[in-house]
Amino acid sequence: MARIKPQTLLLQSKKKKGPSRVSVPVMILYCLFVGLAVFSLLVTYRHWSRRSVEQTGTGLANFEDTDAAVDSKKYDLPGYAILNTSKGDIVVELFKDGAPEIVDKFLDLCQKGHFRGMPFHHVIKHYVIQGGDFQGLGAAEDWTSRGKLRGKLVTSPKHEAFMLGTSKSKQDSKKFELFITTAPIPDLNDKIIVFGRVIKGEDVVQEIEEVDTDELYRPKSNILIFDVILKREV
Repeated sequence: MARIKPQTLLLQSKKKKGPSRVSVPVMILYCLFVGLAVFSLLVTYRHWSRRSVEQTGTGLANFEDTDAAVDSKKYDLPGYAILNTSKGDIVVELFKDGAPEIVDKFLDLCQKGHFRGMPFHHVIKHYVIQGGDFQGLGAAEDWTSRGKLRGKLVTSPKHEAFMLGTSKSKQDSKKFELFITTAPIPDLNDKIIVFGRVIKGEDVVQEIEEVDTDELYRPKSNILIFDVILKREV
């Protein structure tokens, strides 16, 4: 067997390749690439997080603005009506929360001048005065024919004197009657929808109540509603 010379072995060992080494520039480029990737992910996350918060904030702001608009609209509605009559002014506080639909209808008719020149066409002493639209005796006749149950039923605040209401039986029509009570009426809720209270001018209501009437409770002299003035405050 041939013997390998030491010099040959030395040359062969030099030819063998050792483990490959990564150069410094490559390492730097690799680190930069990883850093850019992490930075891009972080920026993207912050962008979408900020956008989500802004959208949520905008939604809440819009919701709050809507509520504010509703409250503002409700606040802006007139809360008082002044009935300018031939006997003097009657100031009424409107129940915007208690009877909103009736109040809206009443306000709309007032703005259109619906009640100008209308009379109080029936007056029942110690009971009610009735004005506005009129076709027949209506509720007044019904109330008097049944008799007054005064003192036999428990009353509530809506049964007090000087309450403003309209007939329940004519809500489906374009007619709108006005009733102002001049005494507590136990069965008031069965007849009319109360949507306001006289806060000034009770003496005017009582003066109208004292006028002479015929056997059908019609005033012998005209008592007119010249106009209805709407106010936010009085």
